[in-house]
Amino acid sequence: MPIPLLFIGIGAGSAAFGVGTSIKAGVDQNKANKKNKKAKEIIRDASKKIEKSRKKCGAAIDDLGKTKIQVLDESIKPFIAEFEKLSHVELSESKGLNELQKMVLDQKNFTELKKIQSLASSMAGGVASGAMAGAITAFGAYGAAGALATASTGTAIASLSGAAATNATLAFFGGGSLAAGGLGMAGGTAVLGGLIAGPALAVLGVVMGAKASANLDKAYSNLAKAKEFKEEMDTAAALCKGIRKRASMFNNFLVSLNSVFEPLTYEMTQIIANRGGDFRKFSDDEKKVVAEAMAMAGAIKSILDTPILDDEGNLTSESDKMVEMTRKRIEEVIV
Repeated sequence: MPIPLLFIGIGAGSAAFGVGTSIKAGVDQNKANKKNKKAKEIIRDASKKIEKSRKKCGAAIDDLGKTKIQVLDESIKPFIAEFEKLSHVELSESKGLNELQKMVLDQKNFTELKKIQSLASSMAGGVASGAMAGAITAFGAYGAAGALATASTGTAIASLSGAAATNATLAFFGGGSLAAGGLGMAGGTAVLGGLIAGPALAVLGVVMGAKASANLDKAYSNLAKAKEFKEEMDTAAALCKGIRKRASMFNNFLVSLNSVFEPLTYEMTQIIANRGGDFRKFSDDEKKVVAEAMAMAGAIKSILDTPILDDEGNLTSESDKMVEMTRKRIEEVIV
């Protein structure tokens, strides 16, 4: 729910009400000042915590996006180039490749992978310069196929950046620096796993602006609202941590898959260079290398396709299971 602004009332204390009233007013004012000071401290600490969590989580999502782009541009690209040199690839007739056949790319997935790779290569040049900030965030948080569907032909990068910028959750991680709209904490609200939080600085500013004459009741109200703000920011920080861990898990797994995939692609390249592109003429061992490379490409695509976040900013259930499921399938077919 939206965090209410902290309205600071003005209490009245005057010597005209007598010495007793004046003393009580002074005591109440002292208490009010202390409560307001405590409220400011709570909001400052909560704001620092969520900002730290936001930056760490955003960095993890961006790192995953960069890894996806790198794998597509540096590993999938040469695999596609070599695989398209092959003809008559039929694994069902190949000895001992029945299990591998269950994981390899079919024509539809191969076509999708080519399109995703082309998009990633067009983005790769802008990664180092920071020009692709919104697109990289989207590429990390969403499935690659979904990102591809968002990007229209001819304006892929611009469309993808725009899609990232219009998602309040990603704007939250980007700190309002995304293209096309400048959303983020400075823009008003940030959505994170169903939580809607008002900008911390606005709340902090109102509390810090409390006048010395604020009455004790308002000070207690300020303190209560500051504590409510802290609870919501603690919830947001916990969600950030969960997203960061999921993104890091995907990143590490994708790197490990690529460490197996690259040598297989190199072997496949050597086989094609020596034997030509007719798959039927390959030995069983050579056919197995090609099949394993295809299987690893399929495994990588399944990771690329799995979104970390849904449109509301929640962690997706499929991302919780995909890594372990893919790992088990690979262990079953590739020794």
